[in-house]
Amino acid sequence: MDSVIKTGAGGDSPRVELIAASVPDRIEAAGERLARLFRDHLDVVWRTARRFGLSSAEAEDAAQQVFLVASKRLPDIPTDAERSFLVGAAINVARTMLRTKLRKREDLVEEHDAMDGQLNPEELLGRARACAAADRIVASMPEDLRVAFVLFELEEMTMIEVSEVLGIPAGTVASRIRRARDVFRAAVAAMGAP
Repeated sequence: MDSVIKTGAGGDSPRVELIAASVPDRIEAAGERLARLFRDHLDVVWRTARRFGLSSAEAEDAAQQVFLVASKRLPDIPTDAERSFLVGAAINVARTMLRTKLRKREDLVEEHDAMDGQLNPEELLGRARACAAADRIVASMPEDLRVAFVLFELEEMTMIEVSEVLGIPAGTVASRIRRARDVFRAAVAAMGAP
């Protein structure tokens, strides 16, 4: 068992209190929590990074960075805000990676995600074109609108969760989502798509 020295009230002499859990037990509990965070939230972290313009491989790297950050900040993450913390970290990591990529001016070949084998080639091509068009529209949005739109519409976070992740009032989130929807609809209409 570990012990901690604390001073008593009013400057009394120090007293020793035993901590209920040993250091190895606390480390094991932290490891279990991190493993649960990874299991429960890896998909949303990866998708968030991917939707902010990273390739599949870059999104995997970003997810690793997010969980490294989480491992260092684990005691600071409230259990009721784990998803919000991880999504916010994913956004920050993706932004940093994109800025670094722009500075380096690397043109990497984007790998294509595997498609559903149930569709015929024409349907696959149509779906791929629609996804690429939607990605271009979302990527062309101003960042403040894109972030709110992706988190609310694609990640299906509540307005309160988006507000917490972005650190802005819920009314501002609602306004950004409305404006982003207008931008999206206008872009789709300009393409002549239904």
